[in-house]
Amino acid sequence: MIYSNKTFDEERALYNIEDSIVTDCIFDGPADGESALKECSRITVENCDFRLRYPFWHVTDGHVKNCKMSDTCRAALWYDQNMIIEDSVLGGIKALRECHDITMKNCEMVSEEFGWRCSGLKIENCTLTSMYPFFECKEAEFDKLTLNGKYSFQYLENAHLRNCELRTKDAFWHCKNVTVEDSLVQGEYLAWYSENLKLVRCKIVGTQPLCYCKGLILEDCEMVDADFAFENSEVEATVNSHIISVKNPISGFIKAESIGEIILDTKREPKTKCDIISLK
Repeated sequence: MIYSNKTFDEERALYNIEDSIVTDCIFDGPADGESALKECSRITVENCDFRLRYPFWHVTDGHVKNCKMSDTCRAALWYDQNMIIEDSVLGGIKALRECHDITMKNCEMVSEEFGWRCSGLKIENCTLTSMYPFFECKEAEFDKLTLNGKYSFQYLENAHLRNCELRTKDAFWHCKNVTVEDSLVQGEYLAWYSENLKLVRCKIVGTQPLCYCKGLILEDCEMVDADFAFENSEVEATVNSHIISVKNPISGFIKAESIGEIILDTKREPKTKCDIISLK
């Protein structure tokens, strides 16, 4: 079935359609209906404009291409499985949640609370402005993501990020088994309480980074404005730059081009058993 050049505004306008193409349609109007494509399967949606709430809920095997979801299109994709979204704009709050096996390519997202509790998420060459994005996501891959926001990737597990630009405060708190490669990570209080976080060839910018970490690894990274770094962390770090100050790391080693100040509290428990090496 093909739905082309139509306007839909009623409740559940295309509910439960299967093996269908929806093209060049507008979802808007006085009826102000919700859930236009709820519980659909094997659908292709392209060149459409969504202005109403909850269009893609419980969708399986969908392909969304060159579509626009306005800021009034809230909670656009929930409980979906096996979908591809590409060359699209997502503008409503909570645009993606509790979805599985979702691939996003060449998309622009402006959406608070984006991507909560998703698994099997793949994001490539996308931009995102958000608060609390990717909360409690698992099994995720990010390549060329440009992110501006706060409180990103909290409780993220089993993820790999490459070639990203992340400007975000309080990122990666409580994350587990995450690798970040060849990326800019800018923002205060990076990755506190993380476990098995690995940063490779990254530029890390911001105050008080990487505290209370377990199994932390830095390889060939650069640090800027890093003071009170690695406090109460188990760390193995090779840093090719200056660190303003290091405070009370627990164990491992820190090797840096130079370190301005090493702060060790001899009365604290556990006592520092970390090798701290400044090359200058």
